[in-house]
Amino acid sequence: MDMQVWRPRLMSGQWFSHLPVSLQDSLLAAAHIRRLLPGQRLFQRGDPPCGVYAVLEGSVRIGAVNEEGKEALLSLIEQPHWFGEICLFDSQPRTHDAFGQGHCVLLHIPQAVMLALLDDQPVYWRQLALLMSHKLRLTFINLEQLSLMPAPARLAHRLLMIAQGYGETESPRRLLQLPQEQLASMLSLSRQTTNQILKDLQGQGIVNLRYGEIEIVDAARLRALAII
Repeated sequence: MDMQVWRPRLMSGQWFSHLPVSLQDSLLAAAHIRRLLPGQRLFQRGDPPCGVYAVLEGSVRIGAVNEEGKEALLSLIEQPHWFGEICLFDSQPRTHDAFGQGHCVLLHIPQAVMLALLDDQPVYWRQLALLMSHKLRLTFINLEQLSLMPAPARLAHRLLMIAQGYGETESPRRLLQLPQEQLASMLSLSRQTTNQILKDLQGQGIVNLRYGEIEIVDAARLRALAII
């Protein structure tokens, strides 16, 4: 398959669309398609580096599971996000588990191929650093909110961030494919607390709840709650 057919979808993301055209072309030329079934594992914590990925369809669940089987969900990576770049910098094992959420189509550039490209054009390392630093910035924000913000404000902020593709997309979505238990896990809240906050928001006409979905009805009021 000619990877150029995926260029329009990738161009909807801030990171890829701001790359030099020569790097865009090189990434597409080096990539191949990887498909995941619902719940299929892409990699797990401790696995050796396997390259970088971009989500084209579906989403990828990033998290970890303890010995008791409890999962800590860090994020759901949706199109057109790229991920997996940390291992390019340190060549260390994967830090978390990654599973397909629904049927997934991924663009995959293997580790050795990506490193060869960067060795040939070292100037492109800066672009990968920008991808990683954006995620590091979001991590600091989330850690601060976990310590300082009340649960309703944290939940509101996370819904807005997901709707905006964590800064990757220009047009926010209204409808989020997001089960409440996964939102609760991302926020380190109980399922009951998350449900109560969402019910309160629905009662105020700010969101609308359906099975496995959260619709943002009034983004302005949700944003006002997020900055308390």
